[in-house]
Amino acid sequence: MYDIEAALDKQILECMRNRPAVIFTEATDPRIIEAACFLPRFVRPVFLASEEAVKEVVSRELGHVDPTRIEFALSESAFVDPVERMDLLDEFARACTDLPQHISRTTNVDEARQLISEAARFGIMAVRQGHADIVVGGIIHEPRDFFRPMIRLLAKQDVLSEAGVIILPDSHPAGIFPHNIMVVGDVGANGTMNSEVLANIAVGTCAVARDIIPEDVLPVINGAMVSYSNKGSDEGPSPELVRQANKLVPEILADRIKRGRRYENIHIEGEVKISVALSRRSAHLYRRGQESSFVGGTNVIIAPNLDTGNLLFHLYATRYPDAKKFSVMFGIRFQGVDLPMDCTAEDAMLGVKACVLRMHRFGHWSRTPKDTFFPRHRVLAINPGSTSTKIAVYEGDQERFSDEIKHSVEELSPYEGQPIVKQYELRKDTILKALANHGISISDLDAVSGRGGLLQPIKHGTYRVNARMKDDLLSGTGSDHASNLGALIAREMVVDSGKPAFIVDPVVVDEAPSRVKVTGMKAIRRRVISHALNQIATARRFAEENETFYEYLNLVVCHMGGGITVGAHAKGRYIDVNNGLDGEGPFSPQRSGSEPTGQLIRLCFSGEYTLEELLQLNKGRGGLIDLLGTSDFREIERRIDAGEPEACEVYEAMIYQICKSITGLLPAFDGEKIDRVLLTGGLARSERLVRDIAAGVLALDCGVTVYPGENEMRALIKGALRVLDKKEEPRHYNPDNPPA
Repeated sequence: MYDIEAALDKQILECMRNRPAVIFTEATDPRIIEAACFLPRFVRPVFLASEEAVKEVVSRELGHVDPTRIEFALSESAFVDPVERMDLLDEFARACTDLPQHISRTTNVDEARQLISEAARFGIMAVRQGHADIVVGGIIHEPRDFFRPMIRLLAKQDVLSEAGVIILPDSHPAGIFPHNIMVVGDVGANGTMNSEVLANIAVGTCAVARDIIPEDVLPVINGAMVSYSNKGSDEGPSPELVRQANKLVPEILADRIKRGRRYENIHIEGEVKISVALSRRSAHLYRRGQESSFVGGTNVIIAPNLDTGNLLFHLYATRYPDAKKFSVMFGIRFQGVDLPMDCTAEDAMLGVKACVLRMHRFGHWSRTPKDTFFPRHRVLAINPGSTSTKIAVYEGDQERFSDEIKHSVEELSPYEGQPIVKQYELRKDTILKALANHGISISDLDAVSGRGGLLQPIKHGTYRVNARMKDDLLSGTGSDHASNLGALIAREMVVDSGKPAFIVDPVVVDEAPSRVKVTGMKAIRRRVISHALNQIATARRFAEENETFYEYLNLVVCHMGGGITVGAHAKGRYIDVNNGLDGEGPFSPQRSGSEPTGQLIRLCFSGEYTLEELLQLNKGRGGLIDLLGTSDFREIERRIDAGEPEACEVYEAMIYQICKSITGLLPAFDGEKIDRVLLTGGLARSERLVRDIAAGVLALDCGVTVYPGENEMRALIKGALRVLDKKEEPRHYNPDNPPA
């Protein structure tokens, strides 16, 4: 059977930039809750019921569903009891009284409020008024209570229709529908028919098929408008209707092609006997060898009336109960999903995914117009570097703008020889100017999130910038580093506004037990300093994409940039990692990595190098720079391709050391299975390196997922949003009394 779910998932992820708010009107039906549990990666669910009511159904009916999946889905959802939202009831009631006369049901506000308090109509009006993007219903509502009000209130064009999609099981006779994919229209909307409506249904149904079925599966969409007559073989009102519709199809299809080149491979033929459409033998006999190239390979059947389309869809669904089946509306701009009462949870899930895919593919939608159910907090992220400051403003998950502010030599010269934290006033002022250029002031922000610096060791999480943190950074408790500016700038920007300033997962995150830190020299205790921000953000991203929680997974994250850190993340704790700041671990483009201790000591006292030169070899001029004269990995790959022996030897050693560091973390998990190895950082863009590391850690039997680049700005935003959305409590920086 063709895997329609995997195909929809892949296509959505390829074009998705944001998640629409999907409102479930029948929120306490167990099929709806189960379907929603497989959707949070793609949508933001809104249940029209209290959270307690939904959880009661879960407890009673959904024991067969993975509880972690349910927990994650509910954590990503909003719960709304319509009768308790008087603000929305009043808004919707007033909107109802202002509707155009041809779709209005009442001009009385009290009557309208009574109508709208029912979940189905509340959900429809929530979409019409821009509070949500898609409404889902029909599983317990009669058509007159959900479907008809939905198409009446959400219609965007004169002709609407509903296409039924069925993926037939392997038990269906082979060679009729390619890949056993059958699309039927109209199955739900048009009780009366004329040639113009039928022609639009034909094009629209084929367009639905093209939108959701990839071209490598169905290169051509072959639609047949079926009739009891075959190309003039009989007479009557029905064949004449199909003939007239067939004449209108080319113009309507041409207009559709203007909206998307993908529709060029739609082929529609009219007045075709259904046996001719489905069987090459019948086509040959009925048309004496003159059949079109697609007969016997029809993908889409367009019925001349609603009864026939509905009958075909449900007849096949009943005959093949294992089929995957769902319907797709067109004419309402992807704002509604109609579910039959006999649909399964999987059918409902597929129907929503198909709607979401079409919404993204058309490109008209970018985000929910209003943030009623999922507030879009506006957060500024600040990531200082030695000579530049990166900033970004997000509204919820969406970036509004990002910028890298360069600081000239002239600007920085007054601070030469001073700790870098002295620059925070200068940097703050340049950020304020950049915000003003984008029409943003501090009053427009909900929070500022700065890159955390070299503070005292702390647990992972989002911390409010407090007076103790400021004092530690200004007093130079840790090393002098550009990241120390992040918290100071963030605090200074909001000090008089009452808005919170945060840092997120600074490089000093340390949750490692003593066994990680003890060395064989009493004078040396291993420090934990790493790319904590990107390490933990990458682990959280993997958890979210797999619809679970960071706290439930065992992960090894390998950050590969100028330095390389390999970290063990055990069920929400960052329990081991090499000290990347001091060059410990595998050698990298700029760092020497761990060296044989005795040889290193002898080198230190050989007189060949000064202290400064050795420190540079350890971090800054070591690794690939010292071995091959460059830190540009693309150049090294070119040298490998050219067969240069030295480059090949160094590359093989680097891969070996990275794999050794990854697999060497196995004991950190105390016998528990590792769920995944995650590769991130700039070097993760190399397909060669990723392939060879994946091969080198194959024995872990957990697989590898790649997240190229350093997503630090987004990580700073996400950390602040978790607090603002009340998914996480902010931590308090007090290294004298750390949390247990």
